[in-house]
Amino acid sequence: MTMRINKLNILFGLFLSALVSPQNGSGSESRDIRRDSTVEAVEKVLPSVVNIATETMVQVQDPFEELFNPFFGPYHRKREPNSQLSLGSGVVIDEEGYVLTNDHVVRRADKIWVKINGRDEPYAAKLVASNTKSDIALLKLDAKEGERFKAVQFAADDDLLLGETVLAMGNPFGLGGSVSRGILSSKSRMAPKENNALDIPNWLQTDASINPGNSGGPLVNLRGELIGINVAILTQGQGIGFAIPIKFVNSALTEIITPELSGKALWFGAKIRASTMPLTVASVQSGSPASAAGLKTGDSIISINGNSPKGLIDFNQKLVNAKSKVVAMQVNSGGETRDVMVRMIPEKNFFNTELIKKRLGIGLEDKGGAFLIQEVSDDSPAANVLQPGWFVTGIESQPASDMIAAAKQIYAKNPGDKVRLDLVIQVERGALRFQRSAMVEIPVK
Repeated sequence: MTMRINKLNILFGLFLSALVSPQNGSGSESRDIRRDSTVEAVEKVLPSVVNIATETMVQVQDPFEELFNPFFGPYHRKREPNSQLSLGSGVVIDEEGYVLTNDHVVRRADKIWVKINGRDEPYAAKLVASNTKSDIALLKLDAKEGERFKAVQFAADDDLLLGETVLAMGNPFGLGGSVSRGILSSKSRMAPKENNALDIPNWLQTDASINPGNSGGPLVNLRGELIGINVAILTQGQGIGFAIPIKFVNSALTEIITPELSGKALWFGAKIRASTMPLTVASVQSGSPASAAGLKTGDSIISINGNSPKGLIDFNQKLVNAKSKVVAMQVNSGGETRDVMVRMIPEKNFFNTELIKKRLGIGLEDKGGAFLIQEVSDDSPAANVLQPGWFVTGIESQPASDMIAAAKQIYAKNPGDKVRLDLVIQVERGALRFQRSAMVEIPVK
């Protein structure tokens, strides 16, 4: 009996030893205790994290340029004599080389370079679109045809757990990826007010260190999903950082990834929600090609020209790069599938001086920085208010520098709504001639 118990003890010991010991040469290895959820999330996301360098031309030579040159790695060779260099981070969101970062990282930049982990030379990049209110900007890498990049995955809009472990990542100063860990200290406290910039009440708060140079980098959860974009630190506090929630990132992308902002200036007239798959129509502009085709808010997009879009960027590219300006789309609403045909038109063919004259009764000519009033219709509300020869310098508090943008502002008004015009008026009194500023409000037809 004793011998049998001893044999059982020996076999049990061997079994435990097999569980805790490495299986050398057996073709399988035990799990490394260090490879936890944090490590796996970092390995998943870090290839998508980039360093961003911007160059802005200035009128004066920086006396400390030579002192700081060594910190700029591969970028210092590309600097112009009179320039300033700033550094931030970003994250790849599409395999074709689209990069998300903060607007304040690339604002007013004359040149932009993006350095990717594991690649020796930085890529030149261009600003595709930006949203100052949400502090979000989208860049496109100048990559070789067919070149692909590792893209981060997005978390769902409101999939946030107070106190969950989060990772703040960046690539400060081009030295390589950096990671800090903390918890989600506070979720967005309030919705942003219309036309107001996002600020601390709208951001996520974390105690994961967000270091200088990490602005624009990703804040991710332990699944390796993007839950926010690093934006700021609280200088008065120790270890308090903020990130733009993914919900607001998606809202900004919905606004800026459109055919109208693609560089080809084609009028589509619908906003597509960035956070859903299949893609969903967020809004449809009255009188637009999308509206004329029968697209409706809430429609799910199944295909475009027979192909299923992989995401909002892919959908936008398929739309603007179609060989024909008549695009076939299949959509689903309430379980019913239908086909729609959208006829895209150049924006300038609709949003122009003719539209402004029709709605305000004034004929304008672009003079570069201001619009000259050439004529005022006698039967318009402007007849007793405006005169030919005056200059419109602003419309709805926006500079009068783009006729298409001005026509869009006026088109968005309902009949009877008033449009604010900022004016410069030339006044002659005897031999004296001078200018004065004025502001008027004209009803829209």
